[in-house]
Amino acid sequence: MDDHPENGNPEHRVVTVSEAASMLRISRGAAYEAARRKEIPTIRIGRRVLVPLAALERMLAGNSDGYDNPEGAR
Repeated sequence: MDDHPENGNPEHRVVTVSEAASMLRISRGAAYEAARRKEIPTIRIGRRVLVPLAALERMLAGNSDGYDNPEGAR
């Protein structure tokens, strides 16, 4: 079974910034820079920076309401 989040597995509610970069077809560095500028919604858990798929999908649909990027996220 293929558990890659871009294949629509409903068990994945977050992806790494690298996985989000792949989904957006941008470089890993560009994705981290966009996350730092709060252009990509992120949550931070310890040292991990994760991208909630629901917020990413809303962002791509042009509706940024409903996600919050805390000040501590990078």
